[in-house]
Order: sequence, then C-alpha cells, then structure tokens
Amino acid sequence: MRLKHLEMQGFKTFATNTEFVFPTGITAIVGPNGSGKSNVADGLRWVLGEQVFSALRAKKTEDLIFAGGDGRPRAGMAEVYLTLANSDGFFPIDFNEVVIG
Repeated sequence: MRLKHLEMQGFKTFATNTEFVFPTGITAIVGPNGSGKSNVADGLRWVLGEQVFSALRAKKTEDLIFAGGDGRPRAGMAEVYLTLANSDGFFPIDFNEVVIG
C-alpha cells in the first residue's frame, strides 16, 4: 500500500481544488511558515476518520471549511480525497487503487 494522491477543496486554507501527487512516495512536508503544511497533515487525518476537533486544530466543524479571504468568499463545503495504491493486495479487493473521501 502506498500513498499516491491527495486532493483537497474547501478544507481550511485550500479554497480551490488542490492536488498533491506522490509518484514515488513521500518522506516529509517542507515549506515556509504559513504555507499550509499543518493543514495538509490535518486533511490526511480528517479523511482517515479523525473526529476529535482539537486533533485537527479546530473547535467546531465550521473551522475545517475555508473561511474566505483575499476576495474569495467562504466555501460552502470541504472535501478531501486520498488515493492509495493497492497493487500489493493490502486491501482484499480486486482494484489497484483505493480512494477514501
């Protein structure tokens, strides 16, 4: 099983559809302060089922949805999709990829 793709839209600071493609895997998330590194990690936790808002650095559900700014209106929803490779058969299904959303 391997992380292949992460797609976020309306989640925290990711107002527009943002895709991260990991063709050879991932070792670390690196970037300057304020670039959204922690929000990527929160998105991964959320799509995998985290329900404790403090673990997602939020107080309520609305804190997970893009709040607007820089001429962009508040988002009406947030979604995160995680694509995992299943070529090794980790998941007992007949598909080479699994998408969790």
